[in-house]
Amino acid sequence: MTPKAKDETHDLVSATDRNLVLSSLEHGQLVKAKKQDIPRRHLKGLELVVLWALRSYLLFMMAVVVYQAWTAAR
Repeated sequence: MTPKAKDETHDLVSATDRNLVLSSLEHGQLVKAKKQDIPRRHLKGLELVVLWALRSYLLFMMAVVVYQAWTAAR
């Protein structure tokens, strides 16, 4: 099917017809019909810096909590 033919077919299906078909599907079929893969986003400079800063902060805070728990148990 060419992209143009696909668009023409899509235009022929009304919203009520689509809802009728979706309501008649079983759960697994409905999930598969609605599933859309979302590609990974390529992050740029500042976004990467912020994410790595958050990761570093998380690791630092985990170390602080472990140290506090260790010293409190003594």
